[in-house]
This record gives sequence, C-alpha cells and structure tokens, in this order.
Amino acid sequence: MFKNPTSNLKIYLLTLLSFLTLLSCKTSITTDNTAVDNFAAADQIIEDIIIPTFPDATFNILDYGAVADGVTKNTVAIKLAIEECNAAGGGTVLIPSGKFLTGAIYLKSNVNLHLEDGAVVLFSTETKDYTPLVHTSYEGQELMNYSPLIYSYNEKNIAITGKGTFDGQASNANWWKWAGKEEYGYVEGEPKQGDDHNLPRLWAFSDENKPVSERVFGEGHQLRPQFIQPFGCENVLIEGVTILNAPFWVIHPIKSNNVTVDGVTINSHGPNNDGCDPEYAKNVHITNCTFDTGDDCIAIKSGRNNDGRQVNIPSENIVVENCDMKDGHGGVVMGSEISAGVRNVYVRNCTMDSPELDRAIRIKTNTLRGGFVENVFVKDIKVGKVKEAMLRINAYYGTYANQEGDFIPSIKNIHLENITVEDGGKYGVLIKGRPENIVKNVTLKNITIKSADTDLSVENSEPLQFENVTINGKKY
Repeated sequence: MFKNPTSNLKIYLLTLLSFLTLLSCKTSITTDNTAVDNFAAADQIIEDIIIPTFPDATFNILDYGAVADGVTKNTVAIKLAIEECNAAGGGTVLIPSGKFLTGAIYLKSNVNLHLEDGAVVLFSTETKDYTPLVHTSYEGQELMNYSPLIYSYNEKNIAITGKGTFDGQASNANWWKWAGKEEYGYVEGEPKQGDDHNLPRLWAFSDENKPVSERVFGEGHQLRPQFIQPFGCENVLIEGVTILNAPFWVIHPIKSNNVTVDGVTINSHGPNNDGCDPEYAKNVHITNCTFDTGDDCIAIKSGRNNDGRQVNIPSENIVVENCDMKDGHGGVVMGSEISAGVRNVYVRNCTMDSPELDRAIRIKTNTLRGGFVENVFVKDIKVGKVKEAMLRINAYYGTYANQEGDFIPSIKNIHLENITVEDGGKYGVLIKGRPENIVKNVTLKNITIKSADTDLSVENSEPLQFENVTINGKKY
C-alpha cells in the first residue's frame, strides 16, 4: 500500500512543520518588536466578540404609564416594560422622544433599552431612588452600595442603544460634592468620601477579606454610584447614546465578557468622571466614541490591592479605535486599580487633543496595587496638545494615603508607532519604573513630538528602542 514509507514520512513532517509555522504566525501576542502585525490580533478580538441581537418586539414605556414631562418619576413604568420584555423572550424597550425622569434602571437579559432621537432620560438626584443597595464596586473594591443609574447583574444579551440622551443630573449641588473638593461644591465640615466611615472603612473591609454582603454602605455614607454598570454580564452593547453629568465613573463593565461600546458621546466633567472603565473585563471593543471627561477618558482596571488579588481576573483583549479624546487626565490609561493585571491592549486611529488632557497613554501603579501591564500596542494616533506627556509610565503612583507595600508591579512590552504630537507638554516620554523590577521592552517607532519642555525622563527602565523618532527636532 505504501510503496515509499520514507517519502511519506517526509511529506508528513513537512506538512506538520507548515502547520506549526502557520499557527505561530497567528499568535496574538508578541513579547518583542519582531511582530509582523500585532493588530491582526485586535481584528480577531473584534471578530470574536458576540454582539447581542433581539427579537422583533417593542415595548413602549408610554404603554406602561410613563409620562414625558420631566417631573413625574417613571421608575416603575420603565421597570414594568423591561420585565415584560424579558418575560416575553426579549425585544426592545422603547423610550420615545420627550423628557422622562427616573430612578435606577435595572436592565435584564435579552432586552435592548432604546432611546429614540429626542428622548432624554433624566436621573433623580435623590439617594433613595437608588435603593435597595446592590452588589457593586467603588474604586476597585466590591461592596453593597447605591445602585448604579443603569445596572445589570449576571445578565446576558443586553443593550443600550439609540440617539437619545441620558442625563445623570449630577452637579456641585448633589453627588459631586461628596468627593470633598471645593471646586465640586464641597463645604468644609460636610461629610465626604475620605471620611473614616467611607473609604477607609472600605479599605479595611478589603484587607480583612470581609464578605461583600457585610460591606454595607449606602444611606449615611458618601460613595457615589456609577452611571452604567454591567456586572458579571455577557454580550453587552452600548451604542449611539449621549451621556451627561455622571455621579462617578460613566461606563463600568466589571467582570463582563464580550462588551461593545460604539458611537457613544460622553460629556461629563465631575470628579472621577472616567469615560469607560473595563474592570476584570475580557473581549472589549470601544470604537467611534467621543470622550470629554473630568477624569481619564478610558481607564482599564483590575481591582485595588487585596480585593484585586483575591478576585485575580486580569482585564485582557481590549481594543480601542477611532475615538476622539478631549479633556481628561489621560486618553487611554491602565490603572491605577490594577492589582489583577492588564494585558493585550490595542489602541489605534484615535485623536487626542486638549489643553486639559494631561497624557495620551498612561500606565499607573505602585507597590500596594502591584499587578502587571503587558502587551500594549498603540499606533496611528494624532495628538494635538497634552499637558504632561505623550507617554507616562509611573510605578510610584500616589493618591490618598501611603502607597508603598510589598507587591512589585511588572510593566513590559509597550509598543507605540505612527504617532504625531504637536505639543507634548512637559515631557515627550516620562517613565518612572521600580529598581526592583524595571520597565522592560518599550519601543517607539515613527513618532514625532514637535515640542516638549523635556525630551525624555526615564528611570528604572531598559533602554528605550527607537526607530525613526524625533523629539524637539532631535532624532533618536
């Protein structure tokens, strides 16, 4: 049957070798700058993300007693429409044109909450409208607290879509002043989030591994709710809507998988008003969005300190593209709640430009947070003006109290290419690593920073790898 077994063996070995070579070419991550096309992995992530679809059934909130006068609370009407839609097997809950006041909205599986063009959903600023308390998170630590304005817990196939507007109505008169800063309406002597019964209490609960069910906050405490929080959800779509005036973080997919944020406009300048914060999240696509925020435009997170290490779910496979970043502390940021780590982040075709935008790309951690950041790929970015740096890596990030501990962070494989910066602010590139574990494998390719007060400030890092890089007219 086999006239030449040696020849057949050779053919088999050659076929096996070809297969293994092809397989290696499809590897999504490279740990050095020998990559042929790292962004093929980004394309694959996008292709693999499941975008929810819904039955062709519509449940108009007007049919459940909603009143579009901007004064009547429609919490019950919206709840009834969502519940009936879910019970019927799914579909679209329609919020038509008009102004609708509501408390917390709980979004259930197989429901698309759709805002018609001209629809404005106004959220109550009364704390009682965000009870009962729910399992949520505050700056990377889980707790029982006020419900996010729009919340889902362990749901599947959910969406928030349309051309309408969500207005959290947060301002210096309500939620924002709890941050404890005069610029946000705080008056000395009033309660604030830094008081012992708030954040220090939560930090202690985390250090003690106290069950989340016993970490009860809410009334009598000053920890603000997120705007939109899918918690432990799968197949999430947030598309087209405009979001204004958030109490705290704006979009916070936590412990969620397959998340798409597409064409969303965020204009929210309160304290800690991050635009989108994937946390313990996997397979996330953020595209065609505009961020004009009071804090980081996009901040990828993975828990704070002991909580993050106990949960131990890295945020990974995150693609950011075709976005416009305006005001904010950073354009695309990893940290500072980063104790479980972040890897496989792809950023491309974005613009970042504002005198109030501090950094374009930022990594921030310390030895209390620890964690790791690895495999970050950034290309085709246009930066107009930033205050501090095009790239900042800081392993000494500090906020609140002492930030020194025993958890040495790891930062490696950071690759930036095809970036132009008109005004880089104080530094072109600013890196401050740890001597115990220096920053490794940072490459810069085809980058022009036309002006910066200082070209480079680099500590505790392997030598940067330059290819066709110019800063202040000097070639590197």
